[in-house]
Amino acid sequence: MRVLICPDKFAGTLTAVEAARAVAEGWSSAAPFDELRRRPLSDGGPGFVSVLAEAVDGRVVEVPTVDPLGRPVRGRILVAGPTAYVESADACGLHLLDRSERDPSVTTSYGLGALLVTAVEHGAREVVVGLGGSATNDAGAGLLAALGATPLDEAGFAVPYGGAGLLGCAALDGAPRLRDARLVAATDVDNPLTGLYGASSVFGPQKGATREQVLLLDAALERFATVLERDLPTCPPGLAELPGAGAAGGLGAAILALGGRTESGIGLVRRLTDLDAALDEADLVITGEGTFDDQSLRGKVVAGVAEAARDRGLPCLVVAGQVEAGRRGALAAGVTESHALADQAGGLATALARPAEVLHDLAARLARQWSR
Repeated sequence: MRVLICPDKFAGTLTAVEAARAVAEGWSSAAPFDELRRRPLSDGGPGFVSVLAEAVDGRVVEVPTVDPLGRPVRGRILVAGPTAYVESADACGLHLLDRSERDPSVTTSYGLGALLVTAVEHGAREVVVGLGGSATNDAGAGLLAALGATPLDEAGFAVPYGGAGLLGCAALDGAPRLRDARLVAATDVDNPLTGLYGASSVFGPQKGATREQVLLLDAALERFATVLERDLPTCPPGLAELPGAGAAGGLGAAILALGGRTESGIGLVRRLTDLDAALDEADLVITGEGTFDDQSLRGKVVAGVAEAARDRGLPCLVVAGQVEAGRRGALAAGVTESHALADQAGGLATALARPAEVLHDLAARLARQWSR
């Protein structure tokens, strides 16, 4: 049997590369003569650079940057010819903070801006930024400051880092130093910057924002969008309402304001990993992620893989830490079966403690059921 293994990350436990390896090893232990292909995937969130490093001819450069609270961390840039790929989560990721440190009113995207500066210094003519998993809600104000365009208040002082400080933003000082490099935001989030479905309202609570902070942050981002439209010549009109502007706490808005564009994260990864060719040669597809829920069926990796498998008449199995998606919706999306590590391990705690081992055993069980 020809089995294509193409999971997303299992957030907090396994990278997409590690998950694919665990599934492959488990399947091979029960069906050693099957032909396995691994294509770990990402929709732009954590793991974006690691997944593409497996697929494109380039080199990964580790560089110093800062986390959402300004502490030193190491970031990565994948340099492939004239294109560089960076991952917002390397500098802005929620995983970089303890739960007690989560506060989008003060976290900053400055570290991502530092990665963009380094990418441009490496000669990149195009920088693709994977958006997702961020702890920030500053609409890229920190990113712009790192590039040389500093948000100022009415008195001409730099506004404090974080989303809340933008409530007092009155102008931008300086011009972004990008050396004419083009920016692309890789994301499958189409939320606007502000409003009921905006960055603050939808994603703020996940980052530690209270209801009062959500309202303040939404007003702050609305004010900042007005400043960007007025002071950045490359900024499109109606920035706050543009699809994708709310991605990663408004980092999408900053990239659009810099004259960049958005592209489907899973679409880009699907193309660069040559996923369609691998699908054409498969008999069975296995994908997965940490939690398979109804949100997974709207633009995430699992949905993209299941849809492509359905179009080819291929069975698609989903393995996940937990399965919460409704069966009817999953079937409609192209998912043949879904299996939870928590069920395999006899409890969520065991699955979290030994994710690779449990995933290995689950894959072996599925191989005994599905392999010819």
